Amino acid sequence: MTTCSNCGAENPSSQKFCGECGAALVATCSACGAANPPGQRFCGECGTPLAVTDEAALPPAAPTAERRLVSVLFADLVGFTTLSEGRDSEDVRELLDGYFELARTLIGRYGGTVEKFIGDAVMAVWGTPTATEDDAERAVRAALDLVAAVPDLDPGLRARAGVLTGEAAVTIGAEGQGMVAGDLVNTTARVQSVAEPGTVLVGESTRRASEQAVAYEDAGAHELKGKAEEVALFRALRVVSARAARSGQRGSRRRSSAGTASSG
Repeated sequence: MTTCSNCGAENPSSQKFCGECGAALVATCSACGAANPPGQRFCGECGTPLAVTDEAALPPAAPTAERRLVSVLFADLVGFTTLSEGRDSEDVRELLDGYFELARTLIGRYGGTVEKFIGDAVMAVWGTPTATEDDAERAVRAALDLVAAVPDLDPGLRARAGVLTGEAAVTIGAEGQGMVAGDLVNTTARVQSVAEPGTVLVGESTRRASEQAVAYEDAGAHELKGKAEEVALFRALRVVSARAARSGQRGSRRRSSAGTASSG
């Protein structure tokens, strides 16, 4: 058996790489092809200098994730499928491109990051890679602006959106798709799916964090797939304060996520 010098796992002598961590178990001499223990500086057969570690042979380091307080926005188009059926495919593509550009612009204006587009749906996040105290408010403002602007692209289209705030698993250093994962993401998509065309629904935590700047009305409790109990939702009506600057500049201070496990 061969003991891995990286993780200490025991491996069969015939293996060249550790079955637990992927580290090299032998260093192959480039001159004579002899196998040498990892870390040995010179080949035991011919004396040729050996590389201490074959970095190319090691698997890439697994991305690290941590729990953070974030606000997630999901929005999609209502009526897009019906509208596209009677139009030329090139016109439909241009319309969808215009929608994507509109979403990127508005989300970026409020300091959010587009994680992905899925068909005619968009997912965006606030709170990573940097965070501000008014991330939830910014997310709701972006959602309201997006919903209001979509009919200008085409009178036959409406958008609907959902915003939730809570803890999620954030992949450090990731950009675009794969930044945020967890129940918060799935639930936000389901909140968006129960919103009426032209409206924005948010959860309790989002409402509390933004109610000084946004007016809400009770939208009742809703059954959402995967939730054992009904979820209280609120309809964002209008912005009542100009407190949040319309800027893509985001603060660099990370907020503590202690005590923020609930989503809404």
